[in-house]
Amino acid sequence: MSLIQTENLTKVYGAGETAITALDHANLNVNAGEFVAVMGPSGCGKSTLLHLLGGLDRPTQGSVSIDGQPLAKLSDDALSQMRRRKIGFVFQFFNLIPILTSVENAALPLLLDGTSPGKAKQKASEWLTKIGLGERLKSRPDQLSAGQQQRVAIARALITDPVLVLADEPTGNLDTKSSDEIAGLLKQIAREWNRAVLMVTHDPRIAAYAECIVLMRDGKIVEDKHNG
Repeated sequence: MSLIQTENLTKVYGAGETAITALDHANLNVNAGEFVAVMGPSGCGKSTLLHLLGGLDRPTQGSVSIDGQPLAKLSDDALSQMRRRKIGFVFQFFNLIPILTSVENAALPLLLDGTSPGKAKQKASEWLTKIGLGERLKSRPDQLSAGQQQRVAIARALITDPVLVLADEPTGNLDTKSSDEIAGLLKQIAREWNRAVLMVTHDPRIAAYAECIVLMRDGKIVEDKHNG
């Protein structure tokens, strides 16, 4: 069974004549260890799909299951617990807290989930070292390059050992070299650490790092093709 399954996933905003269908009967399966890129023009439903997969929004129709659990059947509390423990989010603008060090930023999800500060910082240090930031554990965001800040954000996404990593335009703020490094890291997260990684991008060069590219248009998935 796929780690992530959507069935006729639909999201409509508004009602009557002003209703806008942002996502239209989308069917998608993603397995553990698979790196999927979602592409399409602005307003095609990419971010809506990501929000529904991440439990940040509820669908109008259809269903999302993660790790065998239908999200619709979860209470708000259970849904937020699943988001904290099973899903890692990576954003275009890093969303780091300026006054915290790399370790403190990466440790936040565990601290919010009740882990002791000592354990949380130890795990944060381990993940930061794994992804090449072992020398910058005590640096604040303003002491890091944009690419390094995104690595901290990725460590923060991985610290709860999620089954799914959702990345929304993760290279949109980076130069070419850093973009390639981050795309390569996301590929490594899927392959070596067996996470499902779903990335929204508008850059075909970055999408080429993924093994599967999903093309969207007007709220619909119009193509699902494997690289290689």
